[in-house]
Amino acid sequence: MIKDKNIKVIVEKTRTGFSAFAQDHEVYTTGKTFAELKKNILEALNFYFEDEGRKISPKQIALEIDLKQFFQYYRVINAKFLAERIGMNPTLLSQYVQGRKKPSTQQTEKIIEGLNEIGKELSEIHLTIN
Repeated sequence: MIKDKNIKVIVEKTRTGFSAFAQDHEVYTTGKTFAELKKNILEALNFYFEDEGRKISPKQIALEIDLKQFFQYYRVINAKFLAERIGMNPTLLSQYVQGRKKPSTQQTEKIIEGLNEIGKELSEIHLTIN
């Protein structure tokens, strides 16, 4: 097993689903859904490293998707709500989401932190049906 090394995989939204490629290895795959893509990435990487006797775990894979494509896929996340939540100008975040401007490292970290906080909150909610 490869230890302490993340394999950077670039994810792109396509008309039919998703495509992905490992940045430093000749590994490419697709999937109709994000879940299918993640399964296919793991399978493709393990096949790629099979001759070396290496086993890749999901924790070793660092998926990267640009902000614009992220918001295209997760349309349920309202950019205006997120901007207000993280104290960012909604117009500025909208420009990032539309690909008109590229966020700085600091702004990117702020966005990611806000998304992670929302994700954590959602994961702690137990919904009931009455």
